Amino acid sequence: MNKNYYCIIMAGGVGSRFWPISRNARPKQFLDILDLGKSFLQLTFERFVNIVPAENILIVTAAQYRDLVKEQLPQIKDENILLEPFKRNTAPCIAYATYKLYTQNPDATVIVTPSDHLITGENYFIDTIGSALDYASQCEDLFTIGIKPTRPETNFGYIQVNKSKHKLISEHSAYAVKTFTEKPNADLAKVFVETGEFFWNSGMFIWQLRAIKSEMEKYLPEVANLFKGGEFCYNTPEEQDFIHSVYTDCPAISIDYGVMEKTQKAWVFLSNFGWSDVGTWGSLYERSPNKDGQGNIVKTDNAYLKDITRTIVKMNNKDKLVVARNLDNYLIVDTDDVLMICPKEDVIVKDIVTELALNEKNEYL
Repeated sequence: MNKNYYCIIMAGGVGSRFWPISRNARPKQFLDILDLGKSFLQLTFERFVNIVPAENILIVTAAQYRDLVKEQLPQIKDENILLEPFKRNTAPCIAYATYKLYTQNPDATVIVTPSDHLITGENYFIDTIGSALDYASQCEDLFTIGIKPTRPETNFGYIQVNKSKHKLISEHSAYAVKTFTEKPNADLAKVFVETGEFFWNSGMFIWQLRAIKSEMEKYLPEVANLFKGGEFCYNTPEEQDFIHSVYTDCPAISIDYGVMEKTQKAWVFLSNFGWSDVGTWGSLYERSPNKDGQGNIVKTDNAYLKDITRTIVKMNNKDKLVVARNLDNYLIVDTDDVLMICPKEDVIVKDIVTELALNEKNEYL
């Protein structure tokens, strides 16, 4: 296993679209939403120890989640847990890890990944990421992993490729990036899928540290220069004070918008493994194989359901009797302090979370 290969796992999000299961105090990446006996973060870590040395895996997370990371990944060294004092989107997150790691190993090639995605076809995944790392270690290209769309999904970002600029890398196709598009409306998503030029943006990136550092300093100096100033603070007792100061002044911006949309070195490395960000109750429903004859997902043994179809029933208290009738396409989710019953529409859950915040019900968020 190549000692110059590293993995940066981004684990600071709040996963509010899975409310009320996912909360600010224990968000989606720390939960076993898939009922696999392990959290998303644990599954992500276990996936990448097959590709990079375990000691080369870094976790970037919110300061408040440090203990959760240690609880779920006790094998991670303290110095490999990077704590963000404030949420500033993906560019500062990646810049922090890049500049800290650069002081340790400027020859590193890294895979940057979200912590809360579902991957199937593990052998294909290992082959894809390994091939991309091997190629990226020999060049200055910046790769993002693209997923071939199977439907006009409106909850994912899309990348348009330039079909005239193509590379074949260990039997994997790669195309130069033409455009990035955030979550489109249904009509536009349909057009994207029909053209064959658009791929889902997985949020995974592969590049040399030197390459991404150079492009951040070129296209995102307002972020890069802040972290660049910590050269003598990283891996010392002064690191956290320095990072707190940096994040206070740092703009919130995504790596896509800050660098990947501007650089001339961006490429889409196409994948052949199964992928989903499982970002909403709706996407969980679509991915779940555990539906009954009426298309329901029932996570309790104590339910009396009649004329219920396409509905998720998830109870924290397995002894509580659930009685429901005449519902189609609903969510019934019960936790210790919240009972939510609403149509299974992603926008409704998002609106509920927004309304709770506006009405200062933060203790439920």
